[in-house]
Amino acid sequence: MSERIEVYAGEEYVVRRVTGSAATKPYRCPGCHQLIRPATPHTVAWPVLPSGFSSTATGLDERRHWHNGCWGSRDARR
Repeated sequence: MSERIEVYAGEEYVVRRVTGSAATKPYRCPGCHQLIRPATPHTVAWPVLPSGFSSTATGLDERRHWHNGCWGSRDARR
């Protein structure tokens, strides 16, 4: 799986595409608040830098699973 950096809401996010065969659990999309069913290709994104002040926190603690279309139109939803 390849990762890339994209900007969202003025912050840098690590973005990874997940294939349908690798998607084994349901998730709630933060863009549309609808369910992402297992076996559905989708996007996982998390901030490069954590938003908390904990010295042990990582951006991975804040990762979210998005529908591909919702991630693609995330700036239009704001």
